[in-house]
Amino acid sequence: MFVNTGEELIEICKKENISIAEYTIREEIKETGISREEIIEKMAKNLEVMKESANRGLKNKVVSVSGLIGGDAKRLYDYLEKGNTLCDKFILKAMARALSSSEVNAAMGRIVAAPTAGSCGIMPAVIISAAEKLEKSDKEMIEALFTASGVGIIIAKNATVSGAEGGCQAEVGSASAMASAAVVEMMGGTPEQALNAGAIIIKNILGLVCDPIAGLVEAPCAKRNASGTVAALTTADLVMSGVKSIIPFDDTVLAMYRVGKSMPCELRETALGGLASTPTGIKLRKQILGE
Repeated sequence: MFVNTGEELIEICKKENISIAEYTIREEIKETGISREEIIEKMAKNLEVMKESANRGLKNKVVSVSGLIGGDAKRLYDYLEKGNTLCDKFILKAMARALSSSEVNAAMGRIVAAPTAGSCGIMPAVIISAAEKLEKSDKEMIEALFTASGVGIIIAKNATVSGAEGGCQAEVGSASAMASAAVVEMMGGTPEQALNAGAIIIKNILGLVCDPIAGLVEAPCAKRNASGTVAALTTADLVMSGVKSIIPFDDTVLAMYRVGKSMPCELRETALGGLASTPTGIKLRKQILGE
């Protein structure tokens, strides 16, 4: 049975001198009875879908079914190709990839909901872009996905990854925490450092509401994926420099759960509050739904 807390995870990884990725693989083998090779092959297929969704929008304009979002990934990619940008190409390409997966999702394309469809752009953008920058192999990206999975399991056990239950902090926040932890291990960081990254991410996104325009997983979701991607990548560097979270990972997850439960229903994916209830949000809803 998978451990219940980050503290337990760190303890086991230290004792057995293994990574979060390796622990997660071993537990999956125990749980499913499937061979290591099959489990890794399944994750490899997830990675291929992630690559496809993260890159499709860079060269092609992908528009959502409602028309509310679309083409921003290509717009950002074209911008970075021209040069003379404030941020470097690495960050901008990662953001574009996050937007791409979000647009593919909203266009009813194939994505990996990791951990949810609303936050599907973060994991691919972060892991693929980091691997590209660090010259890592597919094998190392697959291991990073297992790291992210392990962190996600603990979040799901102790809080939630559902916007309807915990607000967008539970979706974009969890995805960013998982992705940042994965990159830390990819960079050679310890399980403890990985969970420090997850803790810092959650602290910084605590309280983010879920307020989709017209109730669709499009806006502000897509741009939050881009922001979450930047947070995940920059936090990985923060932690690898030696910075630690004063509040441990388990406590940040607990806080996220409590904050989510304290949110009124209007701010939890009902489209009754936040941006969805602004004059423009209401106008867009009427246009899209034909009210």
